[in-house]
Amino acid sequence: MRNVRLSAGVLISALALVLTTAFAPILLKAADRSRIVGDWEGTLDPGAQAKKRIVVHISADQDGSLKGTIDFPDQDVSGTQITAITYKEPALHFESSSTLATFDGALSTDGSQLAGTWKQGGEPLSLVLKRTP
Repeated sequence: MRNVRLSAGVLISALALVLTTAFAPILLKAADRSRIVGDWEGTLDPGAQAKKRIVVHISADQDGSLKGTIDFPDQDVSGTQITAITYKEPALHFESSSTLATFDGALSTDGSQLAGTWKQGGEPLSLVLKRTP
């Protein structure tokens, strides 16, 4: 009887280890994505042209995949689809095929801002997006 109890205990411990190992990457992936989900606002400064505010909305589907839209309030444009988005902490990349724009940046350690480069047509521009409440 003692051997049966010992074997059952070992089996349960081994099963717990296997399940923890199998699901840990999924849980970490979801936790990583939650840091980037939200609304972000910044200002593009193209030099000789007028500054342009930009608002980026990032959300996660139930399966954990990211999606988003971009608003340009100064141009009365909202809901521009982000057609590709990848996030591997701290690096974020997204693009919008309708505006031929890309952004490559990094999330700050405190999660309050994304600093990176916006490219749309001409010269790349520095862009800092700050999390909005």
